[in-house]
Amino acid sequence: MPKMKSKSSLTKRVKVTGTGKVKRHCAYRSHLASRKTTKQKRQLRKARCLHASDYKRVRHLIQK
Repeated sequence: MPKMKSKSSLTKRVKVTGTGKVKRHCAYRSHLASRKTTKQKRQLRKARCLHASDYKRVRHLIQK
């Protein structure tokens, strides 16, 4: 059986940290920014760690 390929679309969107957590960028930032508050846009700039409920599924998809 051949090796499983990682989902290249997902590997471009997330990054695995040294401790094994998965970092991701926030959604809702690309357009309609004039309606959003300055605080909201500032907080969307930061990367976040992936939620625990999605962790197992994403790690499976980005394995090499």
